[in-house]
Amino acid sequence: MSERKSRDFFARDEETQKEFLHYTWCNQCMASDLGMTHPVEYEIAGDVFIEGACAVCGDTVTTELQDDDESSDEQ
Repeated sequence: MSERKSRDFFARDEETQKEFLHYTWCNQCMASDLGMTHPVEYEIAGDVFIEGACAVCGDTVTTELQDDDESSDEQ
């Protein structure tokens, strides 16, 4: 099993943070783009995730970042 490695979500530029916090999916609300609070970024086996709480119901929401998400932030 791969180890979870912490990453610094707040090292990302402010605009990128806002986008990642807005474009979410909540399985509890069954709705998209409700927002996320308390983001924590981490990596497992080379895959990067941002996990936080749904801004509406508080349930855990997790976003897996795609390669194009990562490269657009590094420009």
